[in-house]
Amino acid sequence: MQERLTPPQHIKMKGFLTFRILCFLFDQSLDGQQIAKLIQKISGKKPSPGTIYPVLKDLKTKGLISTKKKGKSIVYQLSAKGKKEAGVACKYFYGTFYDVIKRGRE
Repeated sequence: MQERLTPPQHIKMKGFLTFRILCFLFDQSLDGQQIAKLIQKISGKKPSPGTIYPVLKDLKTKGLISTKKKGKSIVYQLSAKGKKEAGVACKYFYGTFYDVIKRGRE
């Protein structure tokens, strides 16, 4: 897992939640609490259910994820369409932010 990074003090890093969730689900199925813990591990702040579940609902409505009941939890997984879209998003992100990523590694 990635090390926890300190966010920049004067730049808001919001807007990547959908992308992060797609990336988390690319390799494994997760419930909402597991997703929240992964976000907390990376960002240092646990998102509220009111932040995560609307994104999950939107992804399901768009056919990018599917759900299955596991005990009392709902587990989310990428659909075939979601895997394709996540791949496109990763390529786009990398292409758009390549220079930023390169600079961050210097």
